Amino acid sequence: MLGPVLLAASRSDRMRRVVAAAPVTRPVVNRFVAGDELSPAMDTVRSLTASGLEVTLDHLGEDVTDKATARATRDAYLRLLDTLRHDGLGTRAEVSVKLSAFGQALPDGGHDIALANVRQVAELAAEVGTTVTLDMEDHTTVDSTLAILRELRREHPGTGAVLQSYLFRTEEDARALAVAGSRVRLVKGAYKEPASVAFQDKADVDKAYVRALRVLFAGDGYPMVGSHDPRMIAIAQDLAARNHRPAGSYEFQMLYGIRTAEQRRLADEGHRMRIYVPYGADWYGYFMRRLAERPANLAFFLRSFLPAR
Repeated sequence: MLGPVLLAASRSDRMRRVVAAAPVTRPVVNRFVAGDELSPAMDTVRSLTASGLEVTLDHLGEDVTDKATARATRDAYLRLLDTLRHDGLGTRAEVSVKLSAFGQALPDGGHDIALANVRQVAELAAEVGTTVTLDMEDHTTVDSTLAILRELRREHPGTGAVLQSYLFRTEEDARALAVAGSRVRLVKGAYKEPASVAFQDKADVDKAYVRALRVLFAGDGYPMVGSHDPRMIAIAQDLAARNHRPAGSYEFQMLYGIRTAEQRRLADEGHRMRIYVPYGADWYGYFMRRLAERPANLAFFLRSFLPAR
């Protein structure tokens, strides 16, 4: 029941101020966010990749309302990619971007502004030897995001997309994207969506996830299984076997700080395991969605408010 409340709070400036000001918040945020700046985030990346894991990096930020901030987001990603090149991590680390942070929602030409900004990131990523994945946001952005994906894939075919199983349209989108060279991360979805466009019941979301997973594994693309759900992970492994997919033709992805033992187990079994590593000062929206996704995350946060005994 608290999930929808937390998702609504993730867009509240008032709640942002309250949560950010609480002294106990920072230690809990550190569990899910690899620092406010690039330097500590890179320490995390080096540690993860040295242990045999791969990463995708997200410079946190969304819902940009001016061109200058959109350009600043672009520049932050360019600095990140330069650092990956300097460290020789282009084959182990990619980047994930939210197009609303690149200006997608700007009222005057936001789609084109976002495309121009993210194209520069994709170009540098190709030089570094890595790729870009376009994170999916709320349902109002899906058509624009997929259109930008099509444009980027003309010159950078490795550009990845994210699909969210709770949207009614996702199975059809999965069919369209299950083609050679297409990289697709499938997640359940972490935004508050109306019943007119999205499943509201967890069981229905799970069933939709499995349907889309079947489409992706049967297709010619590269599925990226974005889930911490043991049942979905087991189903993905079964689908890989049924479709005779060798190791390296798909991967698992999990969030930094969540189910680390399972991350290690899958990597040790020979699966490609990629960790979604967010960093940056604009962590509030991301943090609240993580609390909304799992009761255990919320309980962990609330316990931190209790006095030590």
